[in-house]
Amino acid sequence: MDYKNIDFLNSHNSIDNLDIDSLINDLAFDTESDYPESYENEKSDDKQNNVIEEESDYPVSVFFIDLSKTYMNRISWQWHPKMEIIIVNHGKLKLSTHKSHVILGAGQGAVINSNIIHSIDPVDNDTNVSFYSTMFSPAFLFGKKESSLSEKYQLPVTTNKHFQYLSIDENDPNESELLDLVNGVIADNIIKHFGYELSTKSKLCSFWIKLSSMITPATTTKKTSKAATLDEARAKEIITYIESNYSKKVTLDEIAEYVHLSKSECCRCFKRALNLTPVEYLMKYRIYQSALILQNDEKMPASYLELSNMVGFNNASYFNKVFREYMGCTPSVYRKKVKSDPGYDPFNSTAL
Repeated sequence: MDYKNIDFLNSHNSIDNLDIDSLINDLAFDTESDYPESYENEKSDDKQNNVIEEESDYPVSVFFIDLSKTYMNRISWQWHPKMEIIIVNHGKLKLSTHKSHVILGAGQGAVINSNIIHSIDPVDNDTNVSFYSTMFSPAFLFGKKESSLSEKYQLPVTTNKHFQYLSIDENDPNESELLDLVNGVIADNIIKHFGYELSTKSKLCSFWIKLSSMITPATTTKKTSKAATLDEARAKEIITYIESNYSKKVTLDEIAEYVHLSKSECCRCFKRALNLTPVEYLMKYRIYQSALILQNDEKMPASYLELSNMVGFNNASYFNKVFREYMGCTPSVYRKKVKSDPGYDPFNSTAL
């Protein structure tokens, strides 16, 4: 993983005598607990297996993510109850929601509202793209939702239906202040000096004040399509169903029945929201799960036929075909790569 492009962080926050490479490598996750378990599984607002319990004391996470080392070189559609701030370190990426997208390069970033479904793709597949992701629970700043602080400062932002994300650029004086504060949070959580949690909270409070002043007037004049909002809600339900049942036989009839739609409308609303069909999402998710199993000796079954059954395929030949389409090689070749090269880790990210 390339950590040399730390200049953007250093240009905003002086970090003297800090060995970034050493710190990041020391804090990297092992294969069994790495990205995207650590990052992608932050998603959810559902009561089933997608639920993530908020850390009671310090619900703040900072990640460094290299898209070239993630599944299919992208961050698949996800949502989570935390606010997320991404800052591009190298290359260009496309941040997409169900309604729009924005292209971001180095020195730019975005603030993503809680529970907004989104994905991240490289703009140029030949270029390594890396970014920092900072996630935090608003409750860390304001306490319970019923509090007066929450009602006055949190809810006007998080419940603003017109605020899906706010793009930020270091060349804009106002937006640069937001970036400075976030880079300060990243630095605090890398160095972890005594009191870094309080320093982080202080910076995030200042960040929220600035964000609130930028969000409220800028977004209230926009109109949100009820149909688009409904499509997003249905897409989340469909994803939740697929990720809870992918190991079983899943039919389009069952998915449509789960969201109380006809098959045709089920496909149309999912396609409108995410630009792919429910079946395409199901196939990608099954292959993702199979690749994780192939990396884990304890979970790996005795045969590839058994593996195909574990992730919902009832035909080993078809499983091999689909796996090759998404991963560029057969399951057996992929397994050999993992076994022969301990450093081979296509789902790698670093928690800072």
